[in-house]
Amino acid sequence: MAAGRGGDPYRDESSAADAASLTVEELLEAVASGAVAPRQAAARLAALEAAADLGFARLDFSRQARCGVPEAVLAQGKSVDQLLEIVARFIERTGAALVTRLDAVQASALEGSWPDGALHPQARVWTYPSAQPPGRAADGDGETDVAVVCAGTSDVTVAEEAVVVVEAAGRSVRRFYDVGVAGLHRIVGVIEEIRRCRVVIVAAGMDGALPTVVAGLVRAPVVAVPTSVGYGSAMGGLAPLLTMLNGCAPGVAVVNIDNGYGAAVLAIKMLALGERPGLSVRQAQGDRAARSSSIASPYEKKR
Repeated sequence: MAAGRGGDPYRDESSAADAASLTVEELLEAVASGAVAPRQAAARLAALEAAADLGFARLDFSRQARCGVPEAVLAQGKSVDQLLEIVARFIERTGAALVTRLDAVQASALEGSWPDGALHPQARVWTYPSAQPPGRAADGDGETDVAVVCAGTSDVTVAEEAVVVVEAAGRSVRRFYDVGVAGLHRIVGVIEEIRRCRVVIVAAGMDGALPTVVAGLVRAPVVAVPTSVGYGSAMGGLAPLLTMLNGCAPGVAVVNIDNGYGAAVLAIKMLALGERPGLSVRQAQGDRAARSSSIASPYEKKR
């Protein structure tokens, strides 16, 4: 790292920007390696805990560091001025922003204010910066982090919201769209590809049966998203929600109606749980077995 003013390599602006984008764990690792100075790390941690009170909103800048997922700004119900102020503060403090549930006027205002951001119109999401973090490389067996599956083309808006959020977290995604149960041959035709994904998000409206079908065919956990697609007794997504909650295939978690963002966050957390540093699953199982063998059963003691 090149030295900045006064010979201090940690005072240049690029270093400060790099530190601002790190999670707490990454920041501590950077301090340990000498890439970031302790005083700079202390300033970063203090900034994370400081909430900006705008009067109409209290901004949470530390969610990524605390929870491992990006903070989302829900555009719905906010005025353009409120939205622009919130986004400006996030970009200033963290260098990134994720906005969901945009209408056309809000989207236009964001594009005009930050041309280097990215609008995802089908998902109704805007992200800054436009370049997504690089996705985790696929393993040698070709596994992808997340499969996003939807029953019909009308469900794509919800599915795309999930895709954009997963990609914003630097995760790899594959799309499998219009494979609903009205033609089971469609899901059967792609099921082998879906099986190569670690977590599966399934969005469906109408009868909401697709997550149960998928869960009965894959090893991966399934996150089910009921959508408000349908009419009459679909009741704005309530019918598929109840179907998914009553599904007979185990291993399905259900989020709220049209909640592609929530489904993506759950998938991201599932992946992170399996990647925490420490013992591998095999090592942990061996440790448990060793502990169990060293503890005498009460029945053994009686012999």
